[in-house]
Amino acid sequence: MSRTFAYCRVSTADQTTDNQVMEIAAAGFTVEPQRTITETVSGSVMAMQRPGFAKLLERLESGDVLVTTKLDRLGRNAMDVRQTVEHLEAMGVRVHCLALGGMDLTSPAGKMTMGVLAAVAEFERDLLVERTNAGLERAKAEGKRLGRPVAHDTRAAVLKEKNAGLTQAKAAKVLDLSLRTVKRHWIEPAV
Repeated sequence: MSRTFAYCRVSTADQTTDNQVMEIAAAGFTVEPQRTITETVSGSVMAMQRPGFAKLLERLESGDVLVTTKLDRLGRNAMDVRQTVEHLEAMGVRVHCLALGGMDLTSPAGKMTMGVLAAVAEFERDLLVERTNAGLERAKAEGKRLGRPVAHDTRAAVLKEKNAGLTQAKAAKVLDLSLRTVKRHWIEPAV
């Protein structure tokens, strides 16, 4: 007998998954409370690297159903969502997304929808890269300096501590800077 699980995610602690749980119930899915997995984690974290999702994967078995309200609950981008759905499909788990009419993403129609969404996401990413590169070229042509601004005061303070014979770790502590910042200025030549 198949079991139904719900995966609900929010990005920040001041948000709640209550609406997602209610939406899944209103769509007609009966999910026992112990099978509702909720977590607070940024969408920028890949699904497979999320603690709650990892525990969910351990509990899922072939024939189970996983329900989520939106695709972005499952992954940080179309590629991550696709990999996650493919992984679940390989386990024998059907994935339903309410935002897509409750469609089973592992069905032939669901796979086609996922393919279209992945193509659109790739197109958007390519456009973003194209616009970014055009903007960088324009800035270079205008003679603008690209990259991190030079922190002359920080560099001077770090070099002062270096010349005083302090170690990088001690200089970081004295200056209340990260060790990484101190190391960057420690080896960079003065500009």
